[in-house]
Amino acid sequence: MSPAASTAAAVAAPALPSVTALTAPAAEAAIGAACRTLHLPTVRAEAARIAAAAARERLSHQAYLAEVLTAECDDRDARRRIRRVLEAKFPRAKRLEDLDLAALPGLPPATLAHLAGGTWIDAGEPVVLLGDSGTGKTHLLIGLGTAAAEAGRRVRYVTTAALVNELVEAADDKQLSRVVGRYARIDLLCLDEVGYVHLDPRGAELLFQIITEREEKASIACASNAPFSEWGQTFTDPRLAAAVVDRLTFRGHIIATGTDSYRLRATRAAKKGAATR
Repeated sequence: MSPAASTAAAVAAPALPSVTALTAPAAEAAIGAACRTLHLPTVRAEAARIAAAAARERLSHQAYLAEVLTAECDDRDARRRIRRVLEAKFPRAKRLEDLDLAALPGLPPATLAHLAGGTWIDAGEPVVLLGDSGTGKTHLLIGLGTAAAEAGRRVRYVTTAALVNELVEAADDKQLSRVVGRYARIDLLCLDEVGYVHLDPRGAELLFQIITEREEKASIACASNAPFSEWGQTFTDPRLAAAVVDRLTFRGHIIATGTDSYRLRATRAAKKGAATR
């Protein structure tokens, strides 16, 4: 090979990185330092254990690296799910799998499975839960929100009264656009207790602003113990009430939870069981 060819070959073939021979304690210290710098807490915690398992299984270096990096990704995903649920500010823990579907004839299993999947959230479709107190509306609302948060979506739970109070205070402080913008960026707004309190005209208009800002762009799931025909009593202005209903029902999923309180049934069943003992 000519000198020119040898030089060209040397340039084309990159030199292999040098590897430093470290003792086990030194290697462990180096891994810990690097993981702190790179913010890899799971690799730092699990590297030694996975290394021992890899040695037993005679895994290649690449397979070992894949194992520790997968562990880090899985742990980050779990922490992200927990963080999303905490950020949603649910008042209590409720999950869809704990629902008593036998007590919810208006919610077929196929419909629940579709809602649990969350494609309606990606499509910006609303969900409205209608029924008397104690029929599972809030359980279903929080369960849907929890499933969405665990899937990585940004979720916020709030009662109607609390949201209106927040909006009024923001308007008084000239911060309304900032608060409305924050709610607009949420993937799913879980609005509970619609119709429980009467709203003054200003509060109703501010709430309508949130609903309008999210229309066909981001989902709202709301729960109410009043039928749509009675929402005019909540929003005071019949035209405003009609506009709210229109926005929350267009391409929406309407779930009727009924009138039979499962909490009342559970109380009666407990009393009956105690009386027979």
